[in-house]
Amino acid sequence: MGNLPLNIDIQQVLLHLLNFTILFAGMYFILYKPVRKFMDAREEHFKQLEEEAKGKVEEGEKAKVEYEERLKNADSEINAKKEQAGKETFAERERIITAANEEAAKIVKKAKEKAQSEHDRILSDAQKEIAEIVNEATEKIVLDSKLDTYDQFLNAAKKEGNDE
Repeated sequence: MGNLPLNIDIQQVLLHLLNFTILFAGMYFILYKPVRKFMDAREEHFKQLEEEAKGKVEEGEKAKVEYEERLKNADSEINAKKEQAGKETFAERERIITAANEEAAKIVKKAKEKAQSEHDRILSDAQKEIAEIVNEATEKIVLDSKLDTYDQFLNAAKKEGNDE
């Protein structure tokens, strides 16, 4: 072909252009498509990871809300259990106090009965002793009065015998 100014050969330019097109098409099919495919797969993989992360964040938020709810419920459950334990403790205390009062009443009753029987026994013993003392005193009085009467009789008899 013809020479152009600056010594440019059109045939050489066209051959270089053809080589560049062939090289570009080869590179496109050999490198660009696999790299593009790899990049698309990688992008898809990262999208999937992002979706999984969002799902896990949502699950975490749900779990957080659930745990906060449980904590609120736990506080109310703890308060309810404390109240129940307080009631049970109060009931147990009342039962123990009632049992202690009943036991004390039994002890007092037994002590009163024992004191009454001791009182009755002492009173009975005292009455027996008083009766014995009265008997002894009566015997002494009777004996003394008999002796006095007897002595008076004897004295009177002696006087009459002396008077005669």
